[in-house]
Amino acid sequence: MADKFSHTDESGKAKMVDVGGKPDLKRKAVARGSISLAAETVNKIKDNQMKKGDVLSVAKIAGIQAAKKTHELIPLCHPLSLTNIDLSFEVKEDKVSIESKVECIGKTGVEMEALTAVSVAALTIYDMCKAVDKNMNIGGIYLCHKSKMPSNVEASKQPV
Repeated sequence: MADKFSHTDESGKAKMVDVGGKPDLKRKAVARGSISLAAETVNKIKDNQMKKGDVLSVAKIAGIQAAKKTHELIPLCHPLSLTNIDLSFEVKEDKVSIESKVECIGKTGVEMEALTAVSVAALTIYDMCKAVDKNMNIGGIYLCHKSKMPSNVEASKQPV
């Protein structure tokens, strides 16, 4: 049956997909999102004047931790051995834009890990700023890229 959902069993109940027969591939995903803030809050973040500390450094660490724990948060996600996690922030006049890049060599993609990293980074910014800004808005979280390629591609590019 071609239109059968991969995350359900014969009776329609949720199940984890068996990826055991899939090949290990180099997988990458990039996700983005943002949190809107008052200009005064943005200035406090830029000047490292928030009482809870360096907002963007803490948000980066939180996003990295979240990517690593995605399988503990999202019931049908597989635990993955991630090879790279990076988060970057662009501070604008009225918001902070967040981007995560997550990579692994494995049998399943890292989209959920990238999305989780952005989400938790945004939530961390919210938590660290909530005492001074009551009108923050998290949104626009989306997957903007995913790819997979044979994991030995880099080795094949090396001179012999």
